[in-house]
Amino acid sequence: MLGIFIGLALLMFLAYKGYSIIWVAPLTAAVVALIGGIPLLETYKEAYMGGFVGFTKSWFPVFMLGAIFGHLMDYTGAARSIAQWLTKIFGSKRAILGVIIGCAVLTYGGISLFVVVFAMYPLAVALFREANISRKLIPGSIALGSFTFTMTAVPGTPQIQNLIPMDYYHTTPTAAPIMGIVATLFMFGLGYAYLVWREKKLTAKGEVFTEPEKKQDNNEEHLTDLPNPLISILPLLSVILTLNLLKWDIILALISGIILSMLINIKLYKGFTKTISAGANGSITAIINTSAAVGFGSVVKAVPGFQTLTNLVLGIKGSPLISEAVAVNILAGATGSASGGMGIALAALGEKYYQIALETGISPEAFHRVASLASGGLDTLPHNGAVLTLLAITGMTHKESYIDIFVTSLLLPVLSSIPAIILASLGIY
Repeated sequence: MLGIFIGLALLMFLAYKGYSIIWVAPLTAAVVALIGGIPLLETYKEAYMGGFVGFTKSWFPVFMLGAIFGHLMDYTGAARSIAQWLTKIFGSKRAILGVIIGCAVLTYGGISLFVVVFAMYPLAVALFREANISRKLIPGSIALGSFTFTMTAVPGTPQIQNLIPMDYYHTTPTAAPIMGIVATLFMFGLGYAYLVWREKKLTAKGEVFTEPEKKQDNNEEHLTDLPNPLISILPLLSVILTLNLLKWDIILALISGIILSMLINIKLYKGFTKTISAGANGSITAIINTSAAVGFGSVVKAVPGFQTLTNLVLGIKGSPLISEAVAVNILAGATGSASGGMGIALAALGEKYYQIALETGISPEAFHRVASLASGGLDTLPHNGAVLTLLAITGMTHKESYIDIFVTSLLLPVLSSIPAIILASLGIY
């Protein structure tokens, strides 16, 4: 097992230093294989590339279509229109709540969290300016609305972190709805209460709104007016409803959102081809990064020490859901990726957990929901790509704002597995 731990530690260290996981993953997988005593070249060609290609084959269409959908919603101004509408409803007195809800609606509608960050930041600045709240709290507010409950907990969310477990547990996007709703209330309620408390503390110290040094680039120069928010929300509803009510495959659900987005903004047709190309190109890095992490997991699975590690994880006292939460959290933290960490864990242990579910009578839906929740925990350590992007866009540093990101999108999501597991142990899913 020593090779597995050394490989994981090296993967985490290099990812934290900012090196691309595309080359870091095979390098650290080679360390695991070398110490594990299995042939390097054969392991790379078979185990590593087998896991890599297998994940890409299964999930590339979803990554690509999701990115295209997000880019179209951004290009047409629909995402900004919805966000602006929601923030007007809540007003400056509830600036933090407005940002959280705006992010949550967009993320639950299937828009990439990176697009959500770009869409919400200018509105968050305007709201925080009017409410005279320190900009230090913008990253934490956006993180709570985008990286947490709508990504992993709300039943039916089309985000990839809620879809990956379906292949392993033969479930649907609405798996374990009660567990998901309770975890949602836990993260949202405590997260919002924490941010309000932080606002009061900062204001009491005299830390209020200050103008950002650089203005965010506006990607909507081609728009004379933002589209109607009620019409703009239709593509989001199309994705959610076709996925969950009509039981369409996620690929078809995303295509429905893409087509509807173009139809209701047909006057902007000249930019559609460029926008679709940008979305498709942008999805390549995301899918390759995640596939590289899964390839690493496949090599871990191939070394003899993995069986010992499996026995240790499965031997954790209490419910097998606890060991699943621990395994997914650790691997999500090591890779700095929710989908990557869950991909490694479920590729290695998913079949085992499914068998345990059948043998113990615990619903596979409970395993689905816990895996999804756990993927959104330790993934947001400081080296996480979404965290780095969020801080870069908002103009904040780790020192200024990471504590709020840590509480809202790491600590609370990790703890949210506890009430979910308790409910599962009572047979409430």
